[in-house]
Amino acid sequence: MNEIFLKYGCNPNQKPSRIYMADGSDLPVEVLNGRPGYINFLDALNSWQLVKELKEATGMPAAASFKHVSPTSAALGLKLSDTLKKVCFVDDIEGLDDSPLACAYARARGTDRLSSYGDFAALSDICDLTTARILAREVSDGVIAPGYTEEALDVLRQKKKGSYNIIRIDPDYECAPIETKQVYGVSFEQRHNDFRIGNELLNEIVTKEKELPESAKRDLIVALITLKYTQSNSVAYSYDGQAIGVGAGQQSRIHCTRLAGSKADTWFLRQHEKVLDLPFRKELSRAQRDNVIDAYINENEEDVTEEGRWQKYFTERPEPLTREEKKAYLSSLRGVSLASDAFFPFGDNIERAHRSGVQYVAQPGGSIRDDDVISVCDEYGIVMCFTGMRLFHH
Repeated sequence: MNEIFLKYGCNPNQKPSRIYMADGSDLPVEVLNGRPGYINFLDALNSWQLVKELKEATGMPAAASFKHVSPTSAALGLKLSDTLKKVCFVDDIEGLDDSPLACAYARARGTDRLSSYGDFAALSDICDLTTARILAREVSDGVIAPGYTEEALDVLRQKKKGSYNIIRIDPDYECAPIETKQVYGVSFEQRHNDFRIGNELLNEIVTKEKELPESAKRDLIVALITLKYTQSNSVAYSYDGQAIGVGAGQQSRIHCTRLAGSKADTWFLRQHEKVLDLPFRKELSRAQRDNVIDAYINENEEDVTEEGRWQKYFTERPEPLTREEKKAYLSSLRGVSLASDAFFPFGDNIERAHRSGVQYVAQPGGSIRDDDVISVCDEYGIVMCFTGMRLFHH
């Protein structure tokens, strides 16, 4: 099949819509179930590249959760602690420890659950039954993978009353070296970004502190590859083999750093004992719990512990998580990695990153204020690498 007709484009008024191979060859994808849309395929093809590259760079199964052509998170298939299983809502999944792929998706989906609501998932390996069971109970638009076991397909085909989008991609497909697209009738052409990210990109350490452990290298690679497929400007925090905060599409670099940092803080605070022990009413859905947890942590529009409100969510009134408690909890964090798709123009980005436990940084370098950024890193004992490679993606 060399073309697939879609329901509509980005919006319902944008018809007709299709994907096709300009040279008349067969598409590298096959729709096994559902009817993916225009944005679904944008998410699918971008997310597939991300997990494929993560697998190639690390040798580990990888997964990503995508929304609106940017990852909410990407993760490697490392086992989850009991605490992380509870945070990611997978503590009741049987066989999780035996499926690295399921662990990868549990991490990716569990990182920023508000943003992942209605995601498109990408899997680097053949989808197994355990991974399918996690996907089946989340609000998700679809999944792309190089294949599916029969048991996994049986589970996924029942999702969304049989309309769940399931895409299989040829794992050996390589796109042409030159890519084109049109904007307002004008054709753009450029070389496909085939730059490969690996540990050699981290060799130029420009700070006084030089020690870069293997775990930090792994996390920086996760962050950098995540950024390669994130709408720019973008910054990513990573820890324990997963991107824990992604700031995408911001015009200002510091806004990227703040946005991603706040998401990273929320990820860590979800592991606070007060959050883990919230006495939810049994009838609350997973999505409702996500919203309540976010409000509880971030003091959103609704104070969920207020009299007259807490009764909607809890069996008993929980104690608030105070600002002092949050500050104390976050101040103990260390070992977080941070990557940026372009240089940091000012040291304020490092100041903000330090507040979220960042100890390792990778960025292209090349700012006229590089010395200022390096000095702030030295002040906090942060290791910073200059990669020399910008990773803009649009």
